[in-house]
Amino acid sequence: QAKISDIKKLKIGDIALAIGFPFEIGQTVTQGIISATGRTQVSANTYENFLQTDAAINPGNSGGALITDKGELVGINSLSFTKTGGFNGIGFAIPIDMAINVLGQIVKYGYVVRGWLGVGGQALTPPILAKLGLKDITGILVTDVDIDGPGNKAGLKPGDIITQMNGKSIESA
Repeated sequence: QAKISDIKKLKIGDIALAIGFPFEIGQTVTQGIISATGRTQVSANTYENFLQTDAAINPGNSGGALITDKGELVGINSLSFTKTGGFNGIGFAIPIDMAINVLGQIVKYGYVVRGWLGVGGQALTPPILAKLGLKDITGILVTDVDIDGPGNKAGLKPGDIITQMNGKSIESA
């Protein structure tokens, strides 16, 4: 059984090893580093929080382990960024704490339970801030609210600005 890494202790620059079965040629291990954490807007998925690595995650490596140089499991290899189909040095893995949470929910409920606010929004760009007469704040401008959603029940309305959620600053929509 693999030892699970404490994701909170993972740092950019830590050694990462991607284990997989690329191109159906056999099991391989590639080495790189953790290039970034918390990557979003990488694919068409709604929920993202990827670890980025330059360890090769080629076709066939998806579902393989991303481990530290100490053999601790940090992620599940998921996809690579490519415009040509070849490896360009940018791969992504699902953080192991997220994968364990999703697995637990599937076992318990048969599906994944996600929190949702039920609002649409857009980033507070400098032109939008200027139009609103604001400056130097980050967050999202609420553009629409689902009638039956939690945001509506909490009193959110289009035009509201959300700057924090659960005590964390909102950086992007």
